[in-house]
Amino acid sequence: MSLDHISEEEAELRAWLLAECDRTGHAVIQVSDDEFGAGYSFSVGAWRVHGAPEAVVVGLPAEMALGLIDLYVRRVSEGERFFPGLPYLDFFDGTPVVVERVHQAFYPEYLGSALLLYPSGQFPALQLIVATPDGHFPWHDRAPKGFREWQPVLTDSGMPESWRPGVDGP
Repeated sequence: MSLDHISEEEAELRAWLLAECDRTGHAVIQVSDDEFGAGYSFSVGAWRVHGAPEAVVVGLPAEMALGLIDLYVRRVSEGERFFPGLPYLDFFDGTPVVVERVHQAFYPEYLGSALLLYPSGQFPALQLIVATPDGHFPWHDRAPKGFREWQPVLTDSGMPESWRPGVDGP
């Protein structure tokens, strides 16, 4: 993406993103669910401000996703780093959250506005994947029907790729 030919609306969004990064250390973009799929939210500025991967959350209610991303960015701003395949139990009162690297093919769809800050597309992103309250992730056999479609895993294969479920990850 070249910033030479962005629209006035994109220029205004870029200015807002930069202002939010200066003010709070990141911005959060939220996209509502529709007939094509689940809603999603993502950070813009975590990489720019804190040197940490941007975060994307798919399929959670907007307020929960916003809270999860804000907490993730606060924690990385304090120096914490998150590793694919490890369960994190302190985001939602014991409900497991794991991270997976987002494949760059998903950047335009799920992180499009971030390209206004990173026009080369060269920035890392992690998906924060939330289990059901009883600990089932989208790839588990006992996950609720439709859970895999509602919270797709944004890797090339659609499955965890940084670990092996049940072997060296959840």
